Amino acid sequence: MKATVSLTLLFLAWTASADVRPSAAAADSPTVVPASGGGGVPLIFGHFDDLDAIGYRGAEFFISGNAHSYMAATPLANDGKWNVTPDPTTAPYTTRAIVHTPKNARKFNGTVYVEWLNVSGLVDASPDWVHGHLQIAREGAAYVGVSAQLAGINQLKNGGIAPGDPVRYAPLVHPGDSYSYDIYSQVGQAIRDGRLLGGLAVRRVLAIGESQSAGRLVTYIDGVHPLVDVYDGFLVHSRNVGAALRESPLPPISVSFADIRDDLDVPVIVFQSELDVAFGTLLTRQPETRSGRFRLWEVAGTAHYDEYGLTIGLTDIGDGQGEIANLAAMQDPPTVPDPGLIECALPINTGPMHWVFNAAVHWINRWVKYGTPPPIAPRLDATSPPGAPVVFAVDEHGNTLGGIRTPLVDAPIARLAGSGNTGAPGGPPTSMFCFLFGQTVPFDDAELAALYPSHASFVSRYYLAGVSAVNSQFLLQPDADALLRAAVQSDIRR
Repeated sequence: MKATVSLTLLFLAWTASADVRPSAAAADSPTVVPASGGGGVPLIFGHFDDLDAIGYRGAEFFISGNAHSYMAATPLANDGKWNVTPDPTTAPYTTRAIVHTPKNARKFNGTVYVEWLNVSGLVDASPDWVHGHLQIAREGAAYVGVSAQLAGINQLKNGGIAPGDPVRYAPLVHPGDSYSYDIYSQVGQAIRDGRLLGGLAVRRVLAIGESQSAGRLVTYIDGVHPLVDVYDGFLVHSRNVGAALRESPLPPISVSFADIRDDLDVPVIVFQSELDVAFGTLLTRQPETRSGRFRLWEVAGTAHYDEYGLTIGLTDIGDGQGEIANLAAMQDPPTVPDPGLIECALPINTGPMHWVFNAAVHWINRWVKYGTPPPIAPRLDATSPPGAPVVFAVDEHGNTLGGIRTPLVDAPIARLAGSGNTGAPGGPPTSMFCFLFGQTVPFDDAELAALYPSHASFVSRYYLAGVSAVNSQFLLQPDADALLRAAVQSDIRR
């Protein structure tokens, strides 16, 4: 009997330390209704939407409530330990959320990834769903994309670089981005309350977001998260400075660069490309400890966004064709990822972001569920002289040294850079985003011959690089297997 009691206490202690957090203040609980009307199809730009092929179904909901903005009780310090309070005055809102869940409810693993949809192009986009949808589906997790910001709502109602649907989205009302943080909290609360996932039992709610959305998450983590018990962990993809806490027409509260606060009760992974490291002038680097709740991953050979996110990932159903397409694109990379919309001066990056991002998705869930922290990643070999741009050390092929390594940089067939691209002369205005897409410079025949005497030697080196990446825990075995199959099927040095 004593042994049984002891084992029970041990089990309860374990669950408390891993998957269950102490209770704190919940966010306000909003009203949730299914979206309907108009064209009948949820609108989202650059989205993987072949849900049936991965065993998922989709839905869209309108979420309404009264949101707070936030005030700073003290100046916002660079250590991220902010003292923020909600403004008691609220503003009404109605936003929307896209929901993807497994068709077979028994496959749901209890985790929900909640993406703060990106509005850098003044339209709701889902970069983290595109890059991470296969891993989310492999896990059996759910996905929710949140229209947290005013620009996304405006585009849905009025159109922009993509068509809107003024009939379907007529009910949407957004009071401004000062209220975006509480809107994001309230959508998370609706997930926790079980009103967005059709009765699925939710155990973990994880926040994800890329680029501008990552800046919003930094401000959320440092200022809002200590006030509300909504998100169990954060995957912050391509952060720079944090976003403003309040914006005009309210009295603005801007944010200078801040660390992720080191007194958090939940885990955070910051995932950075080469361009993000360069833009951040190494400011994103902050201390880690093996027992701490912060990890920084810097990935060699990556741009802020890339060929997988722009094209391949939009149709990748996990049958291995994505890896084959990416390897082919490394040999013949495109300069026009989206004709008529984006035309770049140089071939864009075809690097390993997607595959390492899958590992980050895996690890943030595992960290929250079991309390098992991810490995501490090596930093990119970079220096930042005072007043000068970041300089990366490179190998004889021009690929950056250090950081998280993969077969794409350790068995290279091209130089993969995170920066150096621009819009093509005479291209559409949206081509200004090409600076985010990096470069791919394929090796010529002589370079390939010097590296790989035969196709078998290329495949062997690719295989060994994959083994090393899996052993270091920054590449998942299914992805290593798919990358190897693509290498075997390729015509490199045949």
